[in-house]
Amino acid sequence: MRATIAVIGTGSVGTTLATALARAGHAVTAGSRDPHRRAADWSAPVPLTGMADAVAHADVVVNATPGSESIDLLRPLAPQLAGAVLVDVANAVEQGPDGFATALRYPASSLAEELQLALPDTRVVKTLNTIGPASAMAAPGALATPPSAFLSGDDAAARRLVAALLADLGWRPEWVIDLGGLATARVTEAFVLLVRPLVQALGPVPFGLAVAH
Repeated sequence: MRATIAVIGTGSVGTTLATALARAGHAVTAGSRDPHRRAADWSAPVPLTGMADAVAHADVVVNATPGSESIDLLRPLAPQLAGAVLVDVANAVEQGPDGFATALRYPASSLAEELQLALPDTRVVKTLNTIGPASAMAAPGALATPPSAFLSGDDAAARRLVAALLADLGWRPEWVIDLGGLATARVTEAFVLLVRPLVQALGPVPFGLAVAH
């Protein structure tokens, strides 16, 4: 399956996923809120444009924006996102002075659910938000222990499509766990609160949540 994909967000996560998906054979465009400024040091092998232009003809859109800004950035794109699958890999948190999460931005909900409310004609699927850094999202086999990637979304066909994209990134089927409805994203998004103590215990190494069964 060759998909037309827009990756919104051009930080390390967006750049890594855009590059990996393009190398897997997909037609990928990266969208930035300020493409002219970002173009000065843009090195990924995909076109860079504004966010609205990037999503205009995309079947799949990856949300790699900072989670605390995702709603404000994506809500204006609702008309262009109608009918698309939105792959949400972000976590919306309150940050402490060290940059780590201290609380969830949506403690009674999840970023994924809030995106679905803001974009009712878009099919939102949450995944990859329990993996870090971005390099591990695109090369899970490099970790000493195979990590798990979780899928949360109210549309089963959209979850299957995202599972196929994960396979293109090197995720073996047994590493991917379909949790069902979008409300399950509340649990996976809470994992971000464990990142700081994990980094303190292990150092700045790639890691992910793995389920043994």
